[in-house]
Amino acid sequence: MKRYLLPVALLALFFSVSCKKETKSVTTPAVAINNQLEEKAGGVMTPEILWKFNRLGSVALSPNGSELLYTVTGIDAQTEARLTNIFRIPSSGGDPVRMTPEEGSSPQWFNNGQSVAFIKGGTLMTMNADGSGITEVKGLDNFEAWRISPAGNSIFFTRRVKLDQTANEKYNLPKAKVRIIDDLMYRHWNYWSDYSYSHIFVASFDGKTVSGEKDIMQGQKFESPTAPYFDENEISWSPDGKYIAYTTKRLRGRDDARSTNTDIFLYEISSGKEINISEGNRGYDKYPVFSPDGSKIAYQSMERNGYESDLDRLMVYDLGTRKNTWVTKGWDFDVENIVWADNSRIYFTCAYLGTAQVFRTDITGKGVDKVTEGIHDLGPLNLRSGVLISTIQSMSMAPEIALIDMSTGEIKQISNINKGIYESVKMGRTEERYIKTRDGKNMQMWIIYPPDFDASKKYPALLFCKGGPQGPLSQSWSYRWNYQLMAANGYIVIAPNRRGSSGFGQAWKEQISGDYGGANIQDYLDATDAMAREPFVDKERLAAVGASYGGSSVFYLAGMHGGRFKAFIAHCGVYNLISWYGSTEELWYPDWDIEGPYWNLPKSYKFSPHLMADNWDTPILIITGANDFRIPYTQSMEAFQNAQLHDIPSKLLFFEDEGHWVLKPQNSLIWQKEFFSWLETYLQ
Repeated sequence: MKRYLLPVALLALFFSVSCKKETKSVTTPAVAINNQLEEKAGGVMTPEILWKFNRLGSVALSPNGSELLYTVTGIDAQTEARLTNIFRIPSSGGDPVRMTPEEGSSPQWFNNGQSVAFIKGGTLMTMNADGSGITEVKGLDNFEAWRISPAGNSIFFTRRVKLDQTANEKYNLPKAKVRIIDDLMYRHWNYWSDYSYSHIFVASFDGKTVSGEKDIMQGQKFESPTAPYFDENEISWSPDGKYIAYTTKRLRGRDDARSTNTDIFLYEISSGKEINISEGNRGYDKYPVFSPDGSKIAYQSMERNGYESDLDRLMVYDLGTRKNTWVTKGWDFDVENIVWADNSRIYFTCAYLGTAQVFRTDITGKGVDKVTEGIHDLGPLNLRSGVLISTIQSMSMAPEIALIDMSTGEIKQISNINKGIYESVKMGRTEERYIKTRDGKNMQMWIIYPPDFDASKKYPALLFCKGGPQGPLSQSWSYRWNYQLMAANGYIVIAPNRRGSSGFGQAWKEQISGDYGGANIQDYLDATDAMAREPFVDKERLAAVGASYGGSSVFYLAGMHGGRFKAFIAHCGVYNLISWYGSTEELWYPDWDIEGPYWNLPKSYKFSPHLMADNWDTPILIITGANDFRIPYTQSMEAFQNAQLHDIPSKLLFFEDEGHWVLKPQNSLIWQKEFFSWLETYLQ
């Protein structure tokens, strides 16, 4: 199974949307339920309303660019039932038409846009472009990722192939519950090894039947797509259907744990021959995309082995010359969501100054141009026949679909799947600010104000400590750490793009490595002090909250904040760098970011929060999940034990069936209620 991605159980249980012949537009699921709830909520965001948001899923643009398909998932928090459906809409905008009568996900166009393939309850289905003629495809079962070839006569899919022996099988003792482990990477992120590997299969496809399947990775104990994301975009067809380009990591055990060296292989369907097109590069190589004529492959590439936050470069491989070109050389921002406009022009997105924008480049060396403007995050992208579609989101809006004018960069939002909520719930204002740090740097931060903010009043404030530690703090919408939900509870949210954040040049992002308790922590204090000087901020009611590296930052601040904060909330943070190194799985991360194992005594270990445990004096809520193997739950237990032994008001939320994130609806509701109850106790 896909172990990392949020599972979607496609259950048609609680939505009462009419689904007659698809000749008229229909209401997006759950809007009627949402409207009733907003009235009870008094027009502000609540945890219950956050779970009423319909969630945009996959988006597929038709071959001629005139229409697109997209999925919407609704969730009932009380039953935890989920329903996903497919909608069709003109790419220029218009009324959506529901395509699937009961459920459907992952739509893909084929047969020159006359037909659509999709998933229903784990089964591959097809239908006509108007939604009629729904048919089950025979000959395909037990699969995960999949994609039909551009010609429509072949399909690749992934399936887990068991290649390792269990202890039960070795000794013929079926009731035994034991693992025999002799190498690293026996567990990853939130799952234990199931003795199998994700392999790519190719087969013939005629719209009704899949036949003649072939495992192109037969017998190999490697995976594609790669763990832990298992992202199908790591595999792609050539336009003529003769090749597959795929990402894999041909390392195992200790080597796998200490290296980021993934590669892209070009596989010829007819002969079974393959070549490694990124063999000389030692870092991440991912997300291959063929040019329209099939002569080139663009992909994302990081140069340095073991550095998961290295500069993400745009590389182009020429199938004729077998040479790679760094197309964006000199560009100081990470490249994502690559799409070809034609055989020389490429569009992509970048985290850029606290947003994510669309850029374009020409492989002939004409540089990089910025296409879009605005306070939003754009991507992923769909580009067909000169039509560019993107998802769009912000701190005040869940993901929607937008049409982008490729010449002017003008953005037109063409979906509105949560209209009923936005008409009933007030969002707080988001403001961009720059401040001077103690060492004279310009630091951007986002301030989110409560709805109906009144500058003549004083408000409590929350310092939001981002995870990562690298990566963007941009305009993404979260169903967990939601800024608008925090603001709706009467808090001003302070979200600094401290050192380590992406989108401000590679030097700003890289500074944090080896300096966890240094400049970035001072950035947090500078941001807090700057806002505390505002007349509308009550400096006696400040809290710091964060998850992952943000949780680690909270633990660190707890030992040295100088009385600034009256409460802390730390989710899945590292408390003790030494014990964490001994229990985490992706060792390339600490090997780079804290400069190696503790027995070599690198200087970074001086920043371990546990070394200041005796300084703790402030109430703290600590949250963790039993299935978090990236930052094992024992880290939170150590921190909680310290707080208890120092007689500090403290609470531990331990989720038995969650990993690094709290994803299940009812668990999430408890998480939110405890979160705001804690803040209300110590800040209100």
